[in-house]
Amino acid sequence: MKKGLLAIALFCLINCVSAQDIQLVSPTKTGGKPLMEALNERQSHRSFEYKEMPAQTLSDLLWAAYGFNREDKRTVPSSQNRQEVDVYVMLSSGIYIYDAKDNVLKMKEKGDFRKALGQPNISDNASLTLIYMANMDKASNREAGFIDSGFIAQNVYLYCASVGLGSVARGSFTRPDLHNTLKLTNKQEITFVQPVGYIK
Repeated sequence: MKKGLLAIALFCLINCVSAQDIQLVSPTKTGGKPLMEALNERQSHRSFEYKEMPAQTLSDLLWAAYGFNREDKRTVPSSQNRQEVDVYVMLSSGIYIYDAKDNVLKMKEKGDFRKALGQPNISDNASLTLIYMANMDKASNREAGFIDSGFIAQNVYLYCASVGLGSVARGSFTRPDLHNTLKLTNKQEITFVQPVGYIK
């Protein structure tokens, strides 16, 4: 009897924990504006009107940013294919890590941590903020982590231009505060952050 109750309790605990992850819908990999139009409309936006992002848009955005378009290669290049960047997604409900292989947002921290991003006029009104974190023990060198993050950011800019969203790449945040909020090691370095949202 006790073993049965223990098994049920363990099952409930596992399901409760995993339920905090967000299973993304399959990304749409066709359509959108022609590339030259998206390039023409690419710009930075800092003024957002807060709205939650629909599930399909969220999935498409993350795939465009850092998804896999081949078996082991992504939508962006990386130095020596080290793929040393992790993309964190900060929502008002918590901090997640994008797992492109399983198409899942894995919860890292539950709660609203947006104050760690600074500039609340931007970060609090965006639908989400992408945080690019380079694993320096995987990177070919420190500069590569920053350069490879830039490729991701440009994909995000172009996706946003294609669907009418706004975005801005930001280095203006308090690095120690955000580093501590994400509970990073000394081998992990935040390169910059990129809010995405609905243009005001």
